[in-house]
Amino acid sequence: MPTVVVVGSSVAGVRTVQALRSAGFAGRVVLVGEESELPYDKPPLSKQFLAGAWDTAKIRLLTAEQATELDVELRLGAAAERLDVAGKQLHLADGSVLDWDVVVLATGAAARPSPWPVGSGVHVVRTLADARALRADLADEGPVVVVGGGFIGAEVAATAHALGRDVTVVDPLPTPIGRVVGDEVGGHFTALHARHGVGTRFGTGVESVTGGAGDLTVTLTDGTSLPAATVVVGIGATPNDGWLAASGLLVENGVTCDEHCRAVDSPDVYVVGDLARWYHPGHEEHLRVEHWTNAVDSAVVAAHNIAHPDDLRAHAPVEYVWSDQYDWRIQIVGRPARATRHELVGTLDGDTARGAVLYTDDEGSLRGAVTVNWPKALVTCRRLVSAGAGFADAVAQVTALPPAKAAA
Repeated sequence: MPTVVVVGSSVAGVRTVQALRSAGFAGRVVLVGEESELPYDKPPLSKQFLAGAWDTAKIRLLTAEQATELDVELRLGAAAERLDVAGKQLHLADGSVLDWDVVVLATGAAARPSPWPVGSGVHVVRTLADARALRADLADEGPVVVVGGGFIGAEVAATAHALGRDVTVVDPLPTPIGRVVGDEVGGHFTALHARHGVGTRFGTGVESVTGGAGDLTVTLTDGTSLPAATVVVGIGATPNDGWLAASGLLVENGVTCDEHCRAVDSPDVYVVGDLARWYHPGHEEHLRVEHWTNAVDSAVVAAHNIAHPDDLRAHAPVEYVWSDQYDWRIQIVGRPARATRHELVGTLDGDTARGAVLYTDDEGSLRGAVTVNWPKALVTCRRLVSAGAGFADAVAQVTALPPAKAAA
């Protein structure tokens, strides 16, 4: 029977092994993970787990018992060190070697490290160990400075504020996630922080961080400084592709793949999740997407294609991402950043915010949407983006949604 080795034990890797069995693959399946921890979900690390509301059991993606039921071998605590494509072997850091017939690369991405080296008190949030260390520091008194106003930074800021800490978010962009939703809509996210008593310094960068845990100084590019007991850096992520540099694969901001999630010129090498820079047939370009939903969707496609090589499916998703910040559930579908105009239905102001921002291009197509606390609008917009609907029709359909049922 053939052997499939899945490298990476986060959501993309776990969903791959689960989908392989669901698709009827009966061969040997091995799941390799760098961390010794059983696989866990990462979105809660900046929210429920960081707040102490959830424990590790709550965020488990796969238990040892579930792995046994799936007949999946776990090789945890052994980082992948080298991939021999021609010899079909995976070399691990502990010196062991795994033979494979098909390999799935799912090593994800790592938090971009802090460019300000200090001994203690500066954190990133990407792994369970990261979240545990930050949670320990947040148990102490003192202000928190979050560098980076994207999803991770905003979620950490909301969580730290809920724990009673004074928080300031700093970002060189004029508005949070402005590159995704536009500066006008991003202004509502700035107001969200302010409404909850979180300070913001948008449009200002960080020049240096000095000191140590409990006594840090964050110096900004405008010459001012902020005191901090704890600093959290959320300035993006980089694909974990360094270990593949000598593999012969085309590695360029992730591993380049075709629409079937297969590495270019290596049909027995599949790539899923944050590591994949795959060809999206709908957009007619290569993309690398760092979202949970894309990791799951690509895993299902790759597993199907491995189990059914005569019935290949393309990975052509409609982009979707969500974020929980304070009392907002933010959901983004499609590609708002590619739009030229938008229209707001509902409201994004005040304690009762519930609205949808729809985005269009010069051709009058619906390119994407941002919804806040409005699941019904999200479902409608997701369906319409997938169908290639026109912007005017989409606005009309969302406007017609019954307000009394919008939050149901």
